[in-house]
Amino acid sequence: MSDLLTKPCTVFDGTRRVASGPLAAVAAHFKKAVEKGGDGVFLFDDTTGRAFDIDIRGTAEEVVARLKRSAPKPDEERGPGRPKLGVVAREVTLLPQQWDWLSAQPGGASVTLRKLVDEARRGPKARARATRDAAYHFMSAIAGDRAGFEEATRALFADDRGRLATLIAGWPKDIREHITRLALGEARSGEVK
Repeated sequence: MSDLLTKPCTVFDGTRRVASGPLAAVAAHFKKAVEKGGDGVFLFDDTTGRAFDIDIRGTAEEVVARLKRSAPKPDEERGPGRPKLGVVAREVTLLPQQWDWLSAQPGGASVTLRKLVDEARRGPKARARATRDAAYHFMSAIAGDRAGFEEATRALFADDRGRLATLIAGWPKDIREHITRLALGEARSGEVK
């Protein structure tokens, strides 16, 4: 199954969480909520916290089948460059001494840069930033007009979880729980509510 179909997602109908789990499992819940005419139905990517849309025409099975067809195949994901890696060429500007250091590394500049980027992406700072950003995007989309939103945002970015919890205590339960889950990096991938 592709990354698109296993992407952890959550469906909200107004302030109520309808379903959480892989996109393939929650797509039918999203379709049903939209067709029911809810208070504002959103499908969120739990990795980024951003709302996105899918084509819900037809039956639930047709929706999932369409998602499967639109998901990139391994061969389609590859771009120009070395075929097995899907390398994309872009310009990088460095000082001469930085180019000298890169060139002296085993495998050369490209291999070293890829390793450095991968290392940084897996690091705790990158993970913390990604979870914070996901919580922020979700908060902005669904709770941007709620009392205390700006202060809650400040607490989120200051990593003051106690203050954040206090500031959002009056918000609807499902929204509070989802913000906390995203901020802690606890996106659920297998559960469907």
